[in-house]
Amino acid sequence: MTSISLDIKLKKANKIYHEGEKLTGSVNVCCSSETKHEGIVMTLEGIVNLQLSNKNVGIFEAFYNSVKPIQLLNSTLELCPAGKLPSGCSEFAFEFPLQCLKEPKILYETYHGVFVNINYNLKCDLKRNFLNKSLQKSQQFCIQYKPAAESATGSEVNFSISPETLQKTAKERISIPRFLITGKLDQTECCITKPFTGHVIVQHTEVAIKSIELQLVRVETCGCAEGYSRDATEIQNIQIADGNVCPKLQIPIWMIFPRLFTCPTLITKNFKVEFEINLVIVFKDDYLVTENFQIVLKRCN
Repeated sequence: MTSISLDIKLKKANKIYHEGEKLTGSVNVCCSSETKHEGIVMTLEGIVNLQLSNKNVGIFEAFYNSVKPIQLLNSTLELCPAGKLPSGCSEFAFEFPLQCLKEPKILYETYHGVFVNINYNLKCDLKRNFLNKSLQKSQQFCIQYKPAAESATGSEVNFSISPETLQKTAKERISIPRFLITGKLDQTECCITKPFTGHVIVQHTEVAIKSIELQLVRVETCGCAEGYSRDATEIQNIQIADGNVCPKLQIPIWMIFPRLFTCPTLITKNFKVEFEINLVIVFKDDYLVTENFQIVLKRCN
């Protein structure tokens, strides 16, 4: 029985491309003996998949057109017409221009979210007659924006958290233990390839602190720029302090943005991908205090 293997090799080892470049590589087909086939076809696809959360399922039909997939790339290339493949390995080169010719006329960055997913994929089909199973191989690659010449600029943010700053009624504030936590975020307009930095200082607290955590959150909006389905989900949570920290001690904030699960802040007419930072202080009695900061991510040098 003839054995066949199919492999896709991209010219770039890191599989990262920019809009306007050419996606080049080769398909290697290895056969143990001469093999008949009905053609070898390569397909390039780039797609934005939008999904409504369960709380919005009831309005799915009404807004179907707003959440249907958005096609960014769709090209087909015949690598080899029907015929015979010789015994051994055969190599077929391919080249695709990475250009979005229809709306939105831009290739968004690769992004893996919960309700928004932007994926780019190559697929090779080796077609065979009905007696033999056709072969298929897929290869994902990443699209990134070209880094902007200027670095991200955003004024630093100084913050202060106390019972008075919490959104509570006067009656509720009386029962909250007295504390004062100050700090600074170095930038709220951030370069996605550089760490998010700043510091936190516990000035004083009546109740011991159990933990201080930094939470990175994605806010995905589907349907339209105004949005009828808006969902926030956690990407990562890092602990920056464990146990009751010394008063007046400057606790550094240092967080790396994870690849693929973050992308430059994206606002389109059909969907939005935005990001926030939550600073979470957990007291010994498990009382939580959360301060929210909106950030803008950019790809820059």
